Amino acid sequence: MKIGILTQPLHTNYGGLLQSFALQTVLKKMGHEVWTIDRPGRKSTLIVKSLSIIKRFLVKTIYHKSIIIRIWPTSKEKKVINKYMNNFIKENIRTTLKIDSVVKLSLLKKYQFDAYIVGSDQVWRPKYSPCITNYFLDFLDGVDKVKRIAYAASFGVENWEFTNKQTNQCASLAKRFDKISVREDSAITLCKKYLGVDAIHVLDPTMLLAKEDYMKLIEKSNIPYSEGFLMTFILDRSYEKDKIIKKAIKELNLNPFSVTPRNLFSEVGGNRIEDCIFPSVNEWIKGFIKADYVITDSFHGTVFSIIFNKPFISIGNSNRGMTRFTSLLKMFGLEERIIQSIDDLTLEKLQKPINFEYVNKTLKENQKRSFMFLINSLKN
Repeated sequence: MKIGILTQPLHTNYGGLLQSFALQTVLKKMGHEVWTIDRPGRKSTLIVKSLSIIKRFLVKTIYHKSIIIRIWPTSKEKKVINKYMNNFIKENIRTTLKIDSVVKLSLLKKYQFDAYIVGSDQVWRPKYSPCITNYFLDFLDGVDKVKRIAYAASFGVENWEFTNKQTNQCASLAKRFDKISVREDSAITLCKKYLGVDAIHVLDPTMLLAKEDYMKLIEKSNIPYSEGFLMTFILDRSYEKDKIIKKAIKELNLNPFSVTPRNLFSEVGGNRIEDCIFPSVNEWIKGFIKADYVITDSFHGTVFSIIFNKPFISIGNSNRGMTRFTSLLKMFGLEERIIQSIDDLTLEKLQKPINFEYVNKTLKENQKRSFMFLINSLKN
């Protein structure tokens, strides 16, 4: 069967790249031909850029720092920043031609897909998918006989963020799907209440692969292991999170390391472009192998801590969606691993062991259920 995967744009997002890689890998193992639809990320509008410049000017003025006006990289600078990520995509993810506009979605007909799979990541969150009806396959004809499947589609939050118009449109489109599965348990209720469809709860695609599958990626590279034992992977840096990390370093007496760019482009501009390069996906995975402990505010940072059986603390990231964390951790009985502030971080919490025997058993059970969803959904 020829399958097209529709997910969020592939860019400098380790979890996003690896969930796409994982789903494609699993489907290939099942004997299918698979492509991930190549949708580039959105370009910032003039209004957004203008507001960001004003905000940055005020921040720099308040803290008496030098002002950096150009906070968006050029196309050439983007290629430097994303070079390792782009290499990973080229080597490990089979993609379609670029679909950089809604109009170009019609070009997908040339692939003659037998099925479309929407997911995973927050594909059903309007905040991240402005053309939200696209992610409900509105570009397919109503009489088109291709299978429509949602695998681990995520709303990201437990409250409903769709407008009334979006709700009506997407509810009509959702009813055309053959099978729907979601990544968070709360999404089952959202699907029933607002879209009028049934859904089941499945694993994020990255959890369908074993750690040995990710080890094979490492074997292809000659990147040295990161030096250190406490891995920090923070998406949204803040003073509060810095305090949490410093406390963890002190209490655990571990040497920290981070697998992130040294600086963001918006912080240093083009004069220090080398500091803005994202480490490779392989190096990111190696971080989990090397780590004795992980501190992260990332959903997929939490996922890979579980896959590699590493003790961890997840810092709640409400802006990116808290229900993703709570649903995942509840599945494995690890709700106590999430914190909101430094006041929640105690030595007892840091040192409390994780029953990975139970975690691994639960993971295998949910893998079987998730695999069966895919197998049954793709039956002729």
